[in-house]
Amino acid sequence: MLESVTIVDRRTFLGIAGGMASANMSAQAATVPIIDTHIHLFDPRRPQGVPWPEKSNSILYQPALPDRYQKIAAPLGIVGAIEVEASPWLEDNQWVLDVSAKDTIIVGTVGDLEPGKPEFRRQMERFHRNPLFLGIRYGNLWNRDLSAALSKPKFVEDLKALAEAGLALDTANQDTTLIAATVRLTDLVPDLRVVIDHLPQFDPPSEAAARRVYEANLRELGKRRQVYLKVSEVLRRVDGRVPGDLNFYRPRLDELWEIFGEDRLMYGSDWPNSDLWAPYPQVLKIVREYVSGKGPAAAEKIFWKNSMAAYRWLKREAAQPQA
Repeated sequence: MLESVTIVDRRTFLGIAGGMASANMSAQAATVPIIDTHIHLFDPRRPQGVPWPEKSNSILYQPALPDRYQKIAAPLGIVGAIEVEASPWLEDNQWVLDVSAKDTIIVGTVGDLEPGKPEFRRQMERFHRNPLFLGIRYGNLWNRDLSAALSKPKFVEDLKALAEAGLALDTANQDTTLIAATVRLTDLVPDLRVVIDHLPQFDPPSEAAARRVYEANLRELGKRRQVYLKVSEVLRRVDGRVPGDLNFYRPRLDELWEIFGEDRLMYGSDWPNSDLWAPYPQVLKIVREYVSGKGPAAAEKIFWKNSMAAYRWLKREAAQPQA
């Protein structure tokens, strides 16, 4: 009888200890400073308007500026953010830099320029003079096609110039063609740091052969140390609702973790576009809960250290960490 009580007590103790360890990891993750690597800034009130979002979008069509973002993000432990272009208009690069200069929560911006154009080098040099300019985005947006562009020598040469300048390239709106093109891109310009945006929400091909090709390309990118992946656009809508349980998203996150590992993943919210799925706290909650299970060292990597390696962003506030 005494032995039975001992066994029960030991099991109870282990259960309590396990729960305490899990809670402790969650608390540690919550105290890790966060650099959000993917937000958008725009202001529909400008005389020229904005190319995105559309006026018909009642959720997004309102000013998205640093002060609004900071009120939402700072209470959650976010100490800095990287803006990612939301416009193909050249001078909107300058607009974002001017807006960001006034608010130190913005540690950098990923702009919009077109490699292959005669004016690309001059434009890159112009904006790169500002240390907040961290790179450009190019992919399935603004009627562009990375796969087709890579067949043009001038485009590739301009990407080599981008790499030589120490700037990064984001790829946008993933599909199997873009993933394959990213493999080719990193063959042609191996020194370029490349960031893959929004892959968690992408549905891999259901057809077996296409699925194998996609997985092979993704695993090849996982071997390339200059390629990073954002844990962004994690939430998804299923049958009209957005699941709030981590276990729904865990298999996809596990797959990406297994391929890219803790040294090449980084957090991005996609704010305010993320409001189409859930309020910001829920967007962060799913990722924070997942990352907390990987321990405090991994949390630091995902929430800020890897973004420093990928983007070389600028520390502007005392609360922002520095490697």
